[in-house]
Amino acid sequence: MSTSSTSDVPASSDEGFRPPKSAMVSGDPSDFSSSSSSSISGVTQAFHFSSGNPRIEEIRGVVHLFRDEVFSSSSTSPSSLHVERKPLVCVLGVPNHMTYADFCQFCGSFIQEILEMRVVRGDGMEDRYSILIRFRSQDSADNFYKHLNERRYSSLEAEVCRVLFMVDVQYTASIEHAQASPVSSTEQPTCPVCLDRLDQDTSGILTTICNHSFHCSCISKWTDSSCPVCRYCQQQPEKSVCFVCQTSENLWICVICGFVGCGKYKEGHAIVHWKDTQHCYSLELETQRVWDYAGDNYVHRLIQSKTDGKLVELNSYCAHANDGCMSCGGEDAATSEALLNSRVELIVNEYNELLTSQLENQKLYFESLLQEVKEDTEREKSIAVEKAINQKLQKLQAKLDRCIKEKKFLDDLNENLLKNQEIWKTKIVEMEEREKKTLEAKDNKIQDLEGQLGELMTYLETGQQQMEQLSVSSEASDASLLQVSAAEPSTKNNGKGSSKSNNKRRS
Repeated sequence: MSTSSTSDVPASSDEGFRPPKSAMVSGDPSDFSSSSSSSISGVTQAFHFSSGNPRIEEIRGVVHLFRDEVFSSSSTSPSSLHVERKPLVCVLGVPNHMTYADFCQFCGSFIQEILEMRVVRGDGMEDRYSILIRFRSQDSADNFYKHLNERRYSSLEAEVCRVLFMVDVQYTASIEHAQASPVSSTEQPTCPVCLDRLDQDTSGILTTICNHSFHCSCISKWTDSSCPVCRYCQQQPEKSVCFVCQTSENLWICVICGFVGCGKYKEGHAIVHWKDTQHCYSLELETQRVWDYAGDNYVHRLIQSKTDGKLVELNSYCAHANDGCMSCGGEDAATSEALLNSRVELIVNEYNELLTSQLENQKLYFESLLQEVKEDTEREKSIAVEKAINQKLQKLQAKLDRCIKEKKFLDDLNENLLKNQEIWKTKIVEMEEREKKTLEAKDNKIQDLEGQLGELMTYLETGQQQMEQLSVSSEASDASLLQVSAAEPSTKNNGKGSSKSNNKRRS
């Protein structure tokens, strides 16, 4: 690892955002106030960033931005912006799930006015990245700020685009973590996609977070979030944790089923997994070595070299390596390489045999597990069927008991009804006899009454005839009396005659 430092070298607008070829600055970024104009030092804020693949090379720097309160979001006219602004803007906090193509599409027509874009990561912002942009003119930068500041990246998301004007960019350090490959360390004079010259005058240039440059029109067709050259992705995968206790330290992963558990120095869930499943091979995530629980030792004898990425034998150390020796034991480099390749091939074959035997054992193990699961399923199924039958039988028995009880009740009711029927039959016979006797008595009485009525009618007719005869005789006598007593006063005759006639009528 190497770090170099010289005097403060800010990146001018002519040079763009590329780090200077001279060494970087390793001083306090607050020195900017002494080299910049005192009129704008009070309205700026420092934004520390880094770029590059952390496993190979990392470039650190600081960007001085105008503060948020300098510009009013409601008034974006050129008169409301700072007079000393430059055609340099910084888009802060772009979500990691947005690819380079997504951001180019978000910029829209402004992509034609962009000279250079550089993707950097801010300190303390692991899930977001920022983009430094340099425009062709100040009007383009002002319009970009006016139209895209505080605008949502997508209608389905709540994140908004935050745009700030930049004062300048300073590179403070360059750290080399490993020997970089020629592809990653050499400056690319042409675009890796179209192989044309990287010229800002003809097309904008986008530099990824791993310091590889492309034409904006070329990278906009790359829909993946990784770099087309080195495949480095700014969206890093989530850290592994133990499946049981969620710890992220001393983790082991089963090479058979992929179970992640903690080691014996934590909760020992990896060992518990081995005891439960008999998966005896587990890979330590930190050292990338394989442990055999059955043999109680490491079986991993191949590791990947960080220099060239090749597989080498673990713990293979040359005694003359410090003197620059390229061989071991006095052999030349070709013989040493042939021996190493043969040993690597033997180890690979051994691993293949081990994995084959382990997979065969695991096949038998999983088949036994499947058989146990099948037996358990059949047992549970039979228990469930028996339970269902018992429940149904209980329901049927309860229904039968209820039906028997109802039948007994109906039988008792029927018996009572039959008894009542006999009683009522007897009562009906008695009532019929009584009614018959009553009718006979009634008929007899009617006959007696009819006889009496006949006799009465006969008597009445006889009496009427006698009355008629008496009336006729009385009229004749009256007529004779009237003739004899015609000379007597009418009053006396009237009174006496009337009384006599009345008496005769009564008699």
